[in-house]
Amino acid sequence: MVLQASRIETEAAETGHERDLFEVAVEQFEIAAEVLGLDDDMRRILGHCQKELTVNFPVEMDDGSVQVFTGHRVQHNSVPGPTKGGIRFHQDVTLAEVKALAMWMTWKCAVVGLPYGGAKGGVTVNPKLLSQNELQNLTRRYTTEISMMIGPNKDIPAPDVNTNPQIMAWLLDTYSMNVGYSVPGVVTGKPLVLGGSEGRSEATGRGCVYAIEEAARARGMDLTTSRTVVQGFGNAGSVAAWLMGEMGSPVVAISDSRGGVYNPTGLDLATVTAHKRRTGSVVGCKDAEPVSNDDLLTLPCEILIPAAMENQITGENAGEIRATVIAEAANGPTTPEADAILFDRGVFVLPDIFANAGGVTVSYFEWVQALQAFPWTEQEVNDRLRRIMSRAFLAVYETSERHGVHMRTAALVRAIARVAEFTRLRGIYP
Repeated sequence: MVLQASRIETEAAETGHERDLFEVAVEQFEIAAEVLGLDDDMRRILGHCQKELTVNFPVEMDDGSVQVFTGHRVQHNSVPGPTKGGIRFHQDVTLAEVKALAMWMTWKCAVVGLPYGGAKGGVTVNPKLLSQNELQNLTRRYTTEISMMIGPNKDIPAPDVNTNPQIMAWLLDTYSMNVGYSVPGVVTGKPLVLGGSEGRSEATGRGCVYAIEEAARARGMDLTTSRTVVQGFGNAGSVAAWLMGEMGSPVVAISDSRGGVYNPTGLDLATVTAHKRRTGSVVGCKDAEPVSNDDLLTLPCEILIPAAMENQITGENAGEIRATVIAEAANGPTTPEADAILFDRGVFVLPDIFANAGGVTVSYFEWVQALQAFPWTEQEVNDRLRRIMSRAFLAVYETSERHGVHMRTAALVRAIARVAEFTRLRGIYP
């Protein structure tokens, strides 16, 4: 089945209405639900988020003034088990975005077989404008505001855009102080000394590369001669770039929020990393020419890894993509209209709900270790992650071939079928 340009995207163009991210997530769900033959009642249940909390809270700044920030925590579906999802601090955070990310987390957990539903959180703030003390005050107050929703057997946050192990440590401490005892299982992505897992910080990028290896094997590609382009040089993008380079793939372009650098013969990743550490950006790195984030997406390459923000590959630029394989380390980088164009052109897309599931998978490992108070080695973590990513790829690829749909729809078909089955078996209470 060849997917046509999306109905909602067409309507948006006609009315001038710019779709929010949740509309995109719902449309992707509806496409897969149609393939699956899901009944209307189940579509209504799974097409909504179960709980949405918006909080407006004051934070005292270093100069003594008070600023009010808006935060959200959304739980899409708790039927499979406790909900799981990151917390992002970004100036563009909206409730619609958080809802979409929560829905995608449900499907992501289901694709790789984790006993979780999906959740997400965020605060509308540019954390780069805050001091360390202000960032801690914001984190602790936000944690207190959402504390009734989170818990080790209820909803487990993790790092996301602009959040890190230190922020997770503050979240852990705040929650633990409120309940009166230490609860290491309330959060994942925390520092090792506080019960974090070996391999967690590299898990999203590593899982993405495992997915690329599986795709290359299935499609007969030689990664040592395949050029790689990475949009976004944060945690996931930098790890993916380094691992691709270690396998022999020439990494020809890398970007961050300020812009990118390009060398058609391959970048020296050590030089790029040192330059970013010194200047705060990859822009201006020696032995490379500048390239914009938009132009980077259409550079000649075999492997394209979008590891930045959502809505980067759209109906406007999908026809210019020259990659053979796109591996989505970011959440929601490709719109439904772009999916259809890429599928028609034979571009093989490893969708976010599979390709970047390494992070939540190792978060699950961390949660299990916390509940058991029994740490695993990094080798054990990586071996288990590889097995899960390999098994999930084969299942999704088989579904894609059977239904004649692209990998995103195939992944969604498998995920939605799993969550729908849970829902049918549990029923509706009361």
